[in-house]
Amino acid sequence: MHDVLFQPLQMGALHAKNRIHMAPLTRGRAAEPMFTPNALMATYYRQRAGAGMILTEATGISREGLGWPSAPGIWSDEQTEAWKAITKAVHEEGGLIVMQLWHMGRIVHPVFLDGNPPVSASATTAPGDAHTPQGKQPYAEARAMTHEDIKRTIGDYRRAAENAKKAGFDGVQLHGANGYLVDQFLRDNTNLRTDEYGGSPENRTRFMREVLEALIDVWGADRVGIRLSPNGDSQGANDSNPAATFGAAAKVCEELGLAFVELREPGPDGTFGQTDVPKQSPLIRQIYTGPLILNSDYTAEEAVADIEAGKCDAVSFGRPYISNPDLDRRIAAGAHWNPNKDVPKSWYFPIPQGYIDYPTLAEEQAEAAE
Repeated sequence: MHDVLFQPLQMGALHAKNRIHMAPLTRGRAAEPMFTPNALMATYYRQRAGAGMILTEATGISREGLGWPSAPGIWSDEQTEAWKAITKAVHEEGGLIVMQLWHMGRIVHPVFLDGNPPVSASATTAPGDAHTPQGKQPYAEARAMTHEDIKRTIGDYRRAAENAKKAGFDGVQLHGANGYLVDQFLRDNTNLRTDEYGGSPENRTRFMREVLEALIDVWGADRVGIRLSPNGDSQGANDSNPAATFGAAAKVCEELGLAFVELREPGPDGTFGQTDVPKQSPLIRQIYTGPLILNSDYTAEEAVADIEAGKCDAVSFGRPYISNPDLDRRIAAGAHWNPNKDVPKSWYFPIPQGYIDYPTLAEEQAEAAE
């Protein structure tokens, strides 16, 4: 019944053994020293190496771009060295692991920036509150990036991509979704610029294109992907004409020959905002001809249906991978999926509980047999 999910998929130079991919999941375990990966994370990713492709949790490209407590970074030698144990663990299990590169833009609270304002496409303020080490605090107005800021930030992406290569990753994915920096440039309610980076959809994709070109310069297009979220409001980032905006973004992906594109299109219970808008994946599928991965709130049966219908080539599963480290084996066996418990506390606390202590199907069966 699920045979199509276990067919291999070639994405540029990336060979996925199946089409059950692991979506990026922020888990907040890089606690001490701050932003540096650790052995707990190596165990976590090793447990989930049965996925066709693991997309890592969003990983900060710079101190300026990371505003989530205990999320990992990839800008320092120390961080780069620490990631090596994680890629080694996944590769030892026969897995494929791609790093997601992240700059949060206006979502970074000044508490992470020594009191300085965050940067974004324009001087706007995200709605709601930021998660900080001192608890929730209202977001601050961002500072509009100058041309020098843009050039410097693209350099940060390039250095992060180089570090990811040193750390042993198989490729990189640009985080262009969920209202973070690249998305802030894409959408017309967060990009109010009047220069070559603002205005038309083509201009608003310019920053995304230039970042991708830097990543491709390091890795080659056949090992670079992107995540986009062509849904409605995403952490206050919205667009008056998503078809035009994300159609233009898809055209960039096609012209650059990216290895894959992943789209986050949440269902009614999705996070990051409005989900009752028409999905743009059919349009993007027409424009971008490479491997397309869809994400959010899928069951195995829905994944099979969409792949067989030609809507996508693979599906990335997020929350199910939190409590089901062997999700691929459970799907193959037609077995139950464990629900997520202690949510969201266990999602983000830097502790082993709710992170690496979920049993595999084999462990459950062995315990039941005793």
